[in-house]
Amino acid sequence: MTRILHGFSCGLVIGLTHVFSAGCLHAADRTGEQPNVILIYTDDQGTVDVGCYGANDLITPHMDELATTGIRFTQFYSAAPVCSPSRAAVLTGRYPQRAGLAGNAGSRPGAKGMPTEQLTMAELFRSAGYRTGHIGKWHLGYRPDTMPNAQGFDDSFGHMGGCIDNYSHFFYWNGPNRHDLWRNGKEVWEDGRFFPQLMVREAHRFIDRNQTQPFFLYWAINVPHYPLQGTDAWRKRYQHLKSPRRNYAAFISTMDEMIGQILEHLNKRGLRENTIVIFQSDHGHSTEQRTFGGGGSAGKYRGAKFSLFEGGIRVPAIISWPAQLPQDEVRDQLAVSVDWLPTLSELTGVSLPERRIDGHSLVPIIHSNKTTSPHQQFHWQSGRGMNGKPQWAVRKGGWKLIGNPKDTSNRAPLTDSDQLFLINLDEDPEEMDNLAQKHPDVVRNLEQLHLIWKQDVQLDATPIKPKSEAELIID
Repeated sequence: MTRILHGFSCGLVIGLTHVFSAGCLHAADRTGEQPNVILIYTDDQGTVDVGCYGANDLITPHMDELATTGIRFTQFYSAAPVCSPSRAAVLTGRYPQRAGLAGNAGSRPGAKGMPTEQLTMAELFRSAGYRTGHIGKWHLGYRPDTMPNAQGFDDSFGHMGGCIDNYSHFFYWNGPNRHDLWRNGKEVWEDGRFFPQLMVREAHRFIDRNQTQPFFLYWAINVPHYPLQGTDAWRKRYQHLKSPRRNYAAFISTMDEMIGQILEHLNKRGLRENTIVIFQSDHGHSTEQRTFGGGGSAGKYRGAKFSLFEGGIRVPAIISWPAQLPQDEVRDQLAVSVDWLPTLSELTGVSLPERRIDGHSLVPIIHSNKTTSPHQQFHWQSGRGMNGKPQWAVRKGGWKLIGNPKDTSNRAPLTDSDQLFLINLDEDPEEMDNLAQKHPDVVRNLEQLHLIWKQDVQLDATPIKPKSEAELIID
């Protein structure tokens, strides 16, 4: 069977971003069969919470299988430490600020979300003849113009808010309690059915309906996000672990089992070889009260969800395409979730939009561990840190500067003198030593770079603010 060949990206570097034209030539050989694409986007999964990332107390054979049949990244970042901005970034290839969703979207019907002017990965694939599907969590808007079917998805099944109980499919944590399960914009009821199993059912149906044409499936798994509702078999398997790790572990392995069922289904249909599977967590693990104070792990890294220390933004990430890409290899270069869109564009030949894209194709890195990262620098800004000011960060090379830092892992106290926190990641990956006073020149340089970045992303950003502080923390 003829497969797609790889070549060079057609993007032009302008300032901090790329501008892509839909009319430029792509290196992918359009005479061959286009691959299917499945983007598996997990929820609140810790930096090292996969067997292949060093978690020796977790059973994750199917996530590990993705690594053995593909490329595993060790220095991969989410574009945000919270849910909605992270999802906006991965679907648009843009900084969350440029994508118009710098904070979490609301979880109530009618809540605004990512502006419809944005072009999503689904819209791009659909324009190229792909069938597009969303399954699982959305959290990018809760009104008809911002729900999945209006953002490029032919088919959609899942919940629109930040989280649900997996059996009743109700959103409980910010009352009044309300049911949240939808199929193509219409409310559906699946009383008592385990939501991860429903997602697998829907994925099987989507694959079967579209197996004769290329398809793109965005599988936004709401696991291991609270509530930690692993199956009874896995809860018994992890009885020896202390709480909350045992509950978290049971949910991780439940999720892994579901991923395995999808991979097995692709194999049965003869589709696995020519299906690109991307696996990534949306950000770091949660330490919220709702998740019993933790359970996930960032390993040696400081920080967790809501934090711009490494544990909040460094995530597990894998790409697997058995027919074309290297297998069982590791890449240590810096890469970011916004890179998936231009990467998939190059691998599939699907044209990118005529707009600024902050991501870069990772194809050169995928094919060679000697290729340098396409990111000379990267920026984050999120939420409220110390003194009610936004938390922000910039990384350039091994240097990383965090403004108004927040340590949700409580690894060490932060003081007023830490409002600017400078780290040399090459020497201190655990981010325990603030070098700001020792290297004021580096601080000034990185501050200036971040100021330039802020001005740049604001040029075409349409920020959407949550309705309340309560909505801000629920994802």
